[in-house]
Amino acid sequence: MRNLKLFRTLEFRDIQAPGKPQCFSLRTEQRTVLIGSDHGLIEIDPVAREVKNEISLVAEGFLPEDGSGCIVGIQDLLDQESVCVATASGDVILCNLSTCQLECVGSVASGISVMSWSPDQELVLLATGQQTLVMMTKDFEPIMEQQIHQDDFGEGKFITVGWGRKETQFHGSEGRQAAFQVQMYQSALPWDDHRPQVTWRGDGQFFAVSVVCPETGARKVRVWNREFALQSTSEPVAGLGPALAWKPSGSLIASTQEKPNQQDIVFFEKNGLLHGHFTLPFLKDEVKVNGLLWNADSTVLAVWLEDLQRAENCTLKTYVQLWTVGNYHWYLKQSLPFSTCGKSKLVSLTWDPVTPSRLHVLCQGWHYLCYDWHWTTDRSSGENSGDMANVAVIDGNRVLVTVFRQGVVPPPMCTYRLLLPHPVNQVMFSAHPQKSNDLAVLDASNQISVYKCGDSPSVDPTVKLGAVGGNGFKVSLRTPHLEKRYKIQFENGEDQEVNPLKLSLLTWIQEDVFLAVSHSQSSAQSVIHHLTVAPSETDDEHGQLSISSSVTVDGVIISLCCNSKTKSVALQLAGGQILKYFWESPSLAVEPWKNPSGFPVRFPYPCTQTELAMIGGEECVLGLSDRCRFFINDTEIASNITSFAVYAEFLLLTTHSHTCQCFCLRDASFNTLHAGLSSSHLSKGESLRKVERGSRIVTVVPQDTKLILQMPRGNLEVVHHRALVLAQIRKWLDKLMFKEAFECMRKLRINLNLIHDHNPKVFLENVDTFIRQIDSVNHINLFFTELKYCLSILTSHVKKTTPELEIVLQKVHELQGSAPPAPGAVSAEEALKYLLLLVDVNELYDHSLGTYDFDLVLMVAEKSQKDPKEYLPFLNTLKKMEINYQRFTIDKYLKRYEKAIGHLSKCGPEYFPECLNLVKDKNLYKEALKLYPSDSQQYKDISIAYGEHLTRERLYEPAGLVFARCGAHEKALDAFLTSGSWQQALCMAARLNLTQDQLAGLGRTLAGKLVEQRKHSDAATVLEQYAQDYEEAVVLLLEGAAWEEALRLVYKYNRPDIIETNVKPSILEDHFPSAPPAQKNYMALLDSQTATFSRHKDRLLVVRELQEQAQQVNLDDEVPQGQESDLFSETSSVMSGSDMSGKYSQSNSRISARSSKNRRKAERKKHSLKEGSPLEDLALLEALSEVVQSTEKLKDEVYHILKVLFLFEFDEQGRELQKAFEDTLQLMERSLPEIWTPTHQQNSATPVLGPSSTANSIMASYQQQKTSVPVLDAELFIPPKINKKTQWKLSLLE
Repeated sequence: MRNLKLFRTLEFRDIQAPGKPQCFSLRTEQRTVLIGSDHGLIEIDPVAREVKNEISLVAEGFLPEDGSGCIVGIQDLLDQESVCVATASGDVILCNLSTCQLECVGSVASGISVMSWSPDQELVLLATGQQTLVMMTKDFEPIMEQQIHQDDFGEGKFITVGWGRKETQFHGSEGRQAAFQVQMYQSALPWDDHRPQVTWRGDGQFFAVSVVCPETGARKVRVWNREFALQSTSEPVAGLGPALAWKPSGSLIASTQEKPNQQDIVFFEKNGLLHGHFTLPFLKDEVKVNGLLWNADSTVLAVWLEDLQRAENCTLKTYVQLWTVGNYHWYLKQSLPFSTCGKSKLVSLTWDPVTPSRLHVLCQGWHYLCYDWHWTTDRSSGENSGDMANVAVIDGNRVLVTVFRQGVVPPPMCTYRLLLPHPVNQVMFSAHPQKSNDLAVLDASNQISVYKCGDSPSVDPTVKLGAVGGNGFKVSLRTPHLEKRYKIQFENGEDQEVNPLKLSLLTWIQEDVFLAVSHSQSSAQSVIHHLTVAPSETDDEHGQLSISSSVTVDGVIISLCCNSKTKSVALQLAGGQILKYFWESPSLAVEPWKNPSGFPVRFPYPCTQTELAMIGGEECVLGLSDRCRFFINDTEIASNITSFAVYAEFLLLTTHSHTCQCFCLRDASFNTLHAGLSSSHLSKGESLRKVERGSRIVTVVPQDTKLILQMPRGNLEVVHHRALVLAQIRKWLDKLMFKEAFECMRKLRINLNLIHDHNPKVFLENVDTFIRQIDSVNHINLFFTELKYCLSILTSHVKKTTPELEIVLQKVHELQGSAPPAPGAVSAEEALKYLLLLVDVNELYDHSLGTYDFDLVLMVAEKSQKDPKEYLPFLNTLKKMEINYQRFTIDKYLKRYEKAIGHLSKCGPEYFPECLNLVKDKNLYKEALKLYPSDSQQYKDISIAYGEHLTRERLYEPAGLVFARCGAHEKALDAFLTSGSWQQALCMAARLNLTQDQLAGLGRTLAGKLVEQRKHSDAATVLEQYAQDYEEAVVLLLEGAAWEEALRLVYKYNRPDIIETNVKPSILEDHFPSAPPAQKNYMALLDSQTATFSRHKDRLLVVRELQEQAQQVNLDDEVPQGQESDLFSETSSVMSGSDMSGKYSQSNSRISARSSKNRRKAERKKHSLKEGSPLEDLALLEALSEVVQSTEKLKDEVYHILKVLFLFEFDEQGRELQKAFEDTLQLMERSLPEIWTPTHQQNSATPVLGPSSTANSIMASYQQQKTSVPVLDAELFIPPKINKKTQWKLSLLE
């Protein structure tokens, strides 16, 4: 429910240049405009209003001297610091504006009709006179040339199997022959210039071309991809116009269609099918559409129309209309009429690529215009109950008004609509506190229509009811009536013709006084006009507004706001300065607005919404920028505000964190507001509530509790903010309006205790007034019920995070069994009836059954809707059971299985099988073991079942422990044997009294499993001690590199021959004595570790250097690359090519990470060492850390092998290994500070913030943290530790 409001106009008239302007382009970085004419190029600075450069194309022979030449396209090339110009004769020229040098980079003999560059300026497309398309790179190297007319549909051709064919359909009165009629194509429109039109999608991945088919004479739209492959062809559309514009967000392609009685804007999908339309407010053959243009954030569609010649000597006009969409309805928000003759004839227009709501216009008389709009909500500003909370929405020549005090009508419907003779450009409500429902409307003819509320002598035909009334219902709504229409009298009539939006920021300040702002044509000055009603002798419905006085202000005024109470008017200049306008004084003075300290107020950033409010007794200026920064005076309070509204003494705001906060400004200060809006001090009290994502404030209903919010998709939501509700209730109670307070509290579920507790003395003095106003026994009883103490206790138990319903029922049961209640006390039946208001009756029935009190169960069941035939047989069956089995049955019915087996265990041994089955079914082994003595058979049966369950779950060692505990030694032995727990297995073998042979066989089995687990020392111990096979034990120790233990066994059993046969061969092969296998293996391992470490280290340095270069480029470009940044608004059009293309690639992705398998796969692929991967630096850090840690773990192994090498006189090999290991460790120690630098460790911890930070540095920090330092990988930035105290070197080898 927002409108586009003009807040700045920039004009540059009578530009001194030869020839006639034909087209223009923007140089966004230089903030200049390039204009192409039939003589050449000129570059102007519209702010300084001067011509900066002039390049003649006639002198160089690119354009003819007679003025018949034509420039078909201009494009500023940022990376080449040049301008590309294409002429109709076929030349493509590069112009260097710094040196004024011209270079012809290509020429097309057949001429050029269109030159179109891709949004990323990597490709250029030319449409030639031979009906071909030529695609070239940015360096003008041809890629491909194709015919503009194609017979094929494209790669996206639809596949049909015959179902639903036209021949099988019912054709009604047309008959069966309609199925076989040949489709007749309608030729192009009479005013069509037959030129091709080209438009690119926002990410540059596709482009569309609209051409006239030579065979049918009708226009078609074809979609091509970036690789110049035809994707689709539009379906036949009769009356399709030439205008074409692809929505930057990529969803739709806009074009025009002329129908028998209307003109439509139609939308195509990428596959060529139609997808929606809206109708222009013109008849057939009344206008032609010259162009369609989407703004940068895809929120506004500009339509350029021109009147067709209908009669001689008629005044023809050109129109620029701005359309927006909401809730699937298209609204005409602005209409700019231009003349088709003279200086004001439109030549070209374009949206600004950086500022989404800025439109640039070029007129034939060398006249340049620039308009800036912003979104605003036009709402009435009264604060008494007479204000109807009106919100006006512009829709062409209609104003849709919704009266939120009467009801919430979702858009595009409304309560009533005003019909105007011309399209509306601005709506304003009266600033008078008692006449806030009156509104004035400024239309495109600069005529103001004034509508006032009150009794009207007759029915106003310009006011029509909307979504209310009709069908015989009488509406209790007083609609406004048209009082008079006023024509604004300008001092210079030519101004209106050249600039149709001369006046902006129109404000209805007094009954017969309007304030308006115009901007100077020649300097950075603004003029404030007082428009007053001119006296008229006749009392007809038309009047005149004359400019009674004007005040010139140095600076460009971009906002004007007034306070209806104090009548203060605040002006905001483009530089952020705030001025106070004394509009009531005779001198009409303008002074700087000063803060309480006496210093002039200046917003750090221009604000699109400004309001005046009293904060702590001081009148302050509130502002919200388009970057969501919120200011009070010159202090920034928050940077995540999406909308705000001031109502009475309250400030309401919505935030990016999807909350709505409400603050009382009466006793507030800047510090309290800043703390309240800080994310680290979010209050959970009455000032904050959660709202839907993207909610914005529409209005607040005065003297009520309703806050109206609008969602991004357009629907409305009414919330009753707790702070507003409590404040309004307090006002009602102070005024002794008990009925209003009671109804509000009952409806919004607020404890009625507040009626008494707000002011107990006043309430007790006015009890009779309270009773007369409430006038309902039930309501008075409800009030008394909430005052009772007992019920408060019950409520506290019910409303806990985990409701304690059993405790509540127990208290009700105590009331039932107590003595007769005293007068005024709560009875058991009253308490139960109150509980049924708070808890679902079926849930309460189940909990009452869980108390095992059948009287209480019956009491609850009687209050429910249950059929006695359902619960009485069940209860009677339970009463016949033994008490423990009865409770078991109840607990099993309520699925309280742990309690159920507790009661069943008390029923006797005959019920144990049933108990065991339940334990197995519900996996209640641990709970069941607590119920029986450890020496009972039941305990052993449950333990065996538990062990078997653990075995099935592959938890063999816990299963063995359970079996061993209950005495099932054979089962325990099997479990320990499977798990490899050799000590426990041998203990069980001892308990089973196995023979020596059985024990030896068991030992060999255990040794085999331990070898599989690479536990060679344990396997050797088992073989030596239990299988008496010390020779095999020695072999296993040598395999496990346990050299010294192997030598111990050799000498223990006095077998020195084993040294020659087994020990030395494992260290030294006889046929190759210079390279022992063990030593050689360690040497190879160290060489591999060193090579891997060096390779990863070198690559890491290269990656970091590339990242620093990319970061520097981002800082220089000042382009936000991360979506997490709160420094840029959601509607920012500054988007890099990679971000935009990423948007589409993400939407086309079919990758899903829902399953655990995919999550594990994604986890494995998170850190890839592949060069160029997104997290390559983290992968390298992880790999380097693993190499260091694995090398550190080798110290103990190397120490033992060095001792053995020395012992067997392999000194040379020992020194070689010791030297290699020492070199490897020293390399890693030296490299640690270079790899894990303090800078990278700091960057991984926190972003760069602080008073000295800039937006660029903060942005770069967050970007680096996003792409390089995920929070979960922060430990990778902690360097691994190398323990220098670990003894590994053998001094004997030095």
